[in-house]
Amino acid sequence: LQSIASADMDLNQLEAFLTAQTKKQGGITSDQAAVIAKFWKNHRIKIHESLINQSRWDNVLKNMNWRVDLKAQSRHIDQINTPVAIVEMELGKNEQESEFLCLEFDEAKVSQMLKKLSEIEESMTSL
Repeated sequence: LQSIASADMDLNQLEAFLTAQTKKQGGITSDQAAVIAKFWKNHRIKIHESLINQSRWDNVLKNMNWRVDLKAQSRHIDQINTPVAIVEMELGKNEQESEFLCLEFDEAKVSQMLKKLSEIEESMTSL
C-alpha cells in the first residue's frame, strides 16, 4: 500500500502493480489484491491529501484579501492621501487554527512584489 500511495497510482498502474505482486513468490493472493484495489479506489484522494499535508514543512496560504486605502495620517505630510494596498493573508494547515498576516504596501512595494512574483512564475514555467 505504501508503494501504491507514494506513486499515487491510477487504476491502470494499480492493476499492473497488483498483478505483479500476485505473481511474485511470497507475494499477495488475488483476494488480497482485490481488497487492496477496492480500498485504494475508495480512499485514494484522502490518502493522497494526507501524504501531501504530512510532507509540508510549514503553513500554506489558505486565503488572501486585499484593498486599497488612502493614508489619512502620517509622520510626513507628503505621504498623506497617498494610496496604500492592505493585504491580509490567512495561513495555516488544514487541521490547525489559522494565523492572519496583514501587510501594507505603497506603490513602489506593490511594483517590487509584482516583479518578484513574475520571476517566481517564470521560474515555475521553465521547470
